[in-house]
Order: sequence, then C-alpha cells, then structure tokens
Amino acid sequence: MDKIYPVYTLINECHDCYKCVRECSVKAIRIKDGHASVMDDKCIACGHCVEACPSNAKRIRYDINKAAALIKSGRKVIVSLAPSWRGVFDIEAAKMVAVLKKLGFYAVSETALGAQEVSIKTADILNRADKGLFISSACPVIVDYVRLYRQDFIRNVVPLGSPALTHAQLLKRTYGDEIAVVFAGPCIAKKNESDRHPELIDAALTFEELKYWIKEQFIDIQQLEAGRENGFVPEGAYEGALYPIEGGMNDTIRKVGVSSDTQLLNISSLTSFQKALDGLDPNELDRKIFVEALACHGGCINGPCSASKKSTLLLTSDVLENVKTREKVPTEPQTVMHENYKPNPVQQNVYPIEQIIAAMQKIGKFSEEDELNCGGCGYATCRDLAAALLSGDAEPSMCVSYMRKIAMKKAAAMLRCMPSATVMVDSGLKIIETNDAFMKMFCGDMYESLDSFQDSLQGADIAKIVDFTDVLKKTLQSGKDVHREHYEIKDKLYDISAFTVEPQEIAGAIITDVTQSEMNREKIALKAHEVINKNIATVQNIASLLGEHMVETELLLNSIAEDFDVKDGAAGDKNKK
Repeated sequence: MDKIYPVYTLINECHDCYKCVRECSVKAIRIKDGHASVMDDKCIACGHCVEACPSNAKRIRYDINKAAALIKSGRKVIVSLAPSWRGVFDIEAAKMVAVLKKLGFYAVSETALGAQEVSIKTADILNRADKGLFISSACPVIVDYVRLYRQDFIRNVVPLGSPALTHAQLLKRTYGDEIAVVFAGPCIAKKNESDRHPELIDAALTFEELKYWIKEQFIDIQQLEAGRENGFVPEGAYEGALYPIEGGMNDTIRKVGVSSDTQLLNISSLTSFQKALDGLDPNELDRKIFVEALACHGGCINGPCSASKKSTLLLTSDVLENVKTREKVPTEPQTVMHENYKPNPVQQNVYPIEQIIAAMQKIGKFSEEDELNCGGCGYATCRDLAAALLSGDAEPSMCVSYMRKIAMKKAAAMLRCMPSATVMVDSGLKIIETNDAFMKMFCGDMYESLDSFQDSLQGADIAKIVDFTDVLKKTLQSGKDVHREHYEIKDKLYDISAFTVEPQEIAGAIITDVTQSEMNREKIALKAHEVINKNIATVQNIASLLGEHMVETELLLNSIAEDFDVKDGAAGDKNKK
C-alpha cells in the first residue's frame, strides 16, 4: 500500500471556506464537491494549510506508531532532536534526554551537529567560487519549491544534504548502520525527507506528536532525574544550534570564515523567497551571493508543528540563550553528504485566451469590469480561477460574487413569481426589495412608470407607501413573526404576515388583499340567510297546512266515530227485546 502523504484532509470536516487555497503558495489544493484535498504531486509540505484550516480538517500523518515499532523491534533507536526544542520544551537538556529515554529511545543526539558540518562544507564551497547565486539546502520546503516550480534555479541549490540528513549519516557512521534514527522537530516536510531517505532517517516526528506521545505515556517530567548519564551523544552541539532562527546559518558560516566578497543574505518565508527570485537571472550575476532560505517566517522556530504558543521573540531568545560557542571552528567537516537535487517540474497548463474567456463566462465574468479579482475563491485573479476550472482543480461555486448573483437572481425570480405582494425593509424601514405584485397593489397610478426598472423603490421610505409600518416595526423589534388578519387600510382588508430575515436588521412582509373574498363571503352569507328564511317560511307554511289538515281529519273521524257509536247502541236495544 502506498504511504500516506504527510498532509491530508478529513473530508467530513472540510467545509467550503477555501482558506487553504488562499494560504497555499503553490495552489496544491483541489476543490471537488465543495471539499478540499491536497495534491501530493504539487505539494511542498509547508504546512500553511494546516495552520490556516479553521475546522481542523487538514491533518498531518501520524508516525508515532512507526517510531514505537522501531523501539519494540529491539534496534537501538537514536533521536535526532532539532535545535528549536529549546523554545518548545521548558526543561533542561538532561531532563529532555531523560524524557525521550523514558519513551524507549536508546540515546538522543542534536541535529545541530549535522548543521555544523553543513556550514563548514558550505563555507568551503563559497570560498572556492568566483561568483554566482547559492541557495541553502537546509529547508526541505525551499528545496522542493525550487525542484517543482523554479527549475531554472535548481543548479543554484547547494549540493549538500540537509542538517537532518547529514546528522543521520554522522550517527550511522558513528554507531553503525544497524541503528535506527528518528527525527523530531517542528517541520512537516521532514517527513518527506524521511520517506525519500529511509536508509538514513527511519521516521520523522513533529514536536506536536512528541508532546502527545509523552502525555499518552503518562510521563511525569518533573519526577524524572536529570543525571549525568542523560547527555547528548556523541557530544553537545555548538554554533549549529543557531540554525532554527532567521540568519542563524549565516552566523555559523561567518564563524567558519568566508571571503569578504561573499554576500550572505537571509530570507525567511516562502512568499519572500518567491519574490526574491522573480525577475532574477542567476547566470547574469557578477557577484557571489549566498541565500539562507527558510520557508517559515522567522525561521524553524515558527514551524507549523512547533507546538508552542510563545512569541517569536521569546522563542528566539530561548534558542540564543542556550547556544554554546567554541574558540575555533574546524575548517574541515567530519561528515559530508552530497545530494544531487534534480528538477521535478509540475505540469503547468497554459490555456489559450479563448478558453480562459469561456471559463470566466461560466462564473458570470463577461467583461473586464466583471473581473473583481477579490480573492474570495483563494486565487489571486479571476483568470487564475478560470485556469484552475479548466484544469479540474476548482469549481464555479468557489466564486463568491458569482454565487451571490445567482442567489439574488433566484430570490428575485421567486419574488416576481409570487402572487402575493412582498416587501423587505431594513432597520430604518427603507425598502430593500419588492415584487411586481407589491407595486401594483400599493403604487397605483405610479405602477406603469415604476414597472420599467427593477430597483425603482429601493431605498424608499415604506411609511410613505403603506400604512402597516407598525407591523414591520414590531417584527424588527421583537425578532418574531407577526400575523394580522383583515387588517383594514382605506376601506380594504389585507392579511399581513411579517417575518424576520436578520434580527433587528431586516424584516419582510407578505401581503394578500382579501377585500373581494370577504365581500363575496358576505354576499354568500346574505344569500344563505335569504334561502334559510325562505325555507323556514316554507316549512312553517307546510306545518300550518299540515296542522289545519290534521284538525279537519280529526273532526271527521270523531264524527264518524260518534255516528258509529249511536248506530251500535240502537242495535243493542233491539237485541234485548
């Protein structure tokens, strides 16, 4: 299985803010379905996206398990400890060694030893040269930037391994190739160095990982004893400890000694380095310039994984306070690691202007006036975004102004299509938006002239147009929806539903004229009453007729009964005789 790249994204945690695109100097971020992913082949592992991500979606590869496995394997594992540890861990050197030994490491050595060797050899290279540009190879981010994006300067990179690689080689030569070396420092890009040189560095940990590991193992630093046996091997470092601060490498080179015609410049931050190279042709230099180039502003002490909240001033001070000096710096290095850096150019697609224009039209850019170049998408210009769209690294939804226009068009279309009158006002009861139905309902004779332009009522005082401002005021003040039925205005009845868009800032209302429907309802009610009254009269008439008929029937039956009784009685008398 392929090794996970040192920087990756937790997709579920990534939200479409595009801040990582904005912070990435080389635009090694691809946006797909609203989520950002790191393009390994373009990334230089500077870590800016990790620091910038507001949702903590950008993560760094976890290598503690790998380091722990090396320890469990039975091999002697030595830590190559970056000199910026002085500003991160507020403990003395002996205790720092004791802590790392408690984790299971065999010994601890200072990466600064390798830095000293690099400085000695760099000074020798500069002293042998007549002129030209020389770029330090100490920072892996700078080296990868040149390899991938500025191949015209690849020959100017000093052909030496970084202090970490040089130190690892020194340890292998001192203790044997069978040992394992684990680097610990503030840099993410060291994981790339470890991946590319597994024969020298077996694993690379950040200070954040190291702190987490110490905490995970419940190590009480204060209880550990700082004995004499807890010293750096094979010896303590001297001027090499200056490397993590801006200009530190140049200071060590001066201590070694360089010719007076050598200019030693220091540049910290990738942006500054980019600008320093722009417009420069190294072949035309008539002088000798060495550039100590570091990708992090202020130096390695401000690395993306320094795991310290201290100010740059204090971090620098802590490093300087613990630097040891020696009377004479050797002019010959003990260990030299030669590195032939090869270009690995990133394919930069160049699109014809016709394709760029077509891509811009997809994000609503039809003229130069439409090209806001606001940077909201993460790209410096609209044309850069268009190129990214063509490369498949971006999406049209990244353009904030374009999405805003779409949203406004959709909202306007919905408002226009609504049969009910609609209006939105600000906190000062000034009209923000209305629809056609509103203008027809309340503007009367003015409608014909207002209908010719969409924004005719924007900014108008709604109190001068309608008489239900009290409803909108109540909504703005309370932040709650308000509903009024049969609200009477000038002999007309309205149903008004006022709602909050932004509490105390924007409110809206939907108004329906119910006058006609109420009039129709009254007519129907009158008709119903008429029908009911007629029915009652008919029923009463029927009942009356039925009553008279029943009386007549009753009289007739009684008469028949009486006649029957009389006849029946006469027959009885005859029988008795």
